[in-house]
Amino acid sequence: MRTASLKRQTKETDVSVTLNLDGKGEADIWTGVGFFDHMLTALCVHGGFDLSVSVSGDLNVDCHHTVEDTGIVLGQALKEALKDSGPICRYGSAFIPMDEALGFAALDVSNRPYLVFACDFKADKIGDMDTQMVEEFMRAFAFQAGITLHLKAEYGANDHHKAEALFKALAHSLKAAVALKEGETLSTKGVL
Repeated sequence: MRTASLKRQTKETDVSVTLNLDGKGEADIWTGVGFFDHMLTALCVHGGFDLSVSVSGDLNVDCHHTVEDTGIVLGQALKEALKDSGPICRYGSAFIPMDEALGFAALDVSNRPYLVFACDFKADKIGDMDTQMVEEFMRAFAFQAGITLHLKAEYGANDHHKAEALFKALAHSLKAAVALKEGETLSTKGVL
């Protein structure tokens, strides 16, 4: 099974993540940031991953360190879970509608981290999460996982719907990209 359990402790946060890429979409999430928990749950349910996340962070400051550090550890867990995986499909993309909003994700599990993020939020917060932290989470996750990730909210009026469409699009893209494939590594170099 392609799994990883990682822990990261700093003066700002204490993050524990367990990821099973071949799970059933079961989530056990607690970050102290309700909307973020909702997004991580959507990520694992729609990706078909089992995910356990436990975070104690300096929420008395704001949600920044909690969200970003969770992205760091989750990205590292993905990389670790794929370490001895064998050949994967590597690429994935998805358009996901969420009511009036449409989110798009395309990614390459390539060991070449990059993020393109195109989403304009209208509000400063969604629940108890700063909207700008959606991009910060995606950057931390992509760079630690070693993936090239493009995300775009094509349109939408409701910030909750736009963010959720992006997380679900990420989930479906990631599910396709990490699927095992027959044959050799999908690369002209022979390695990712």
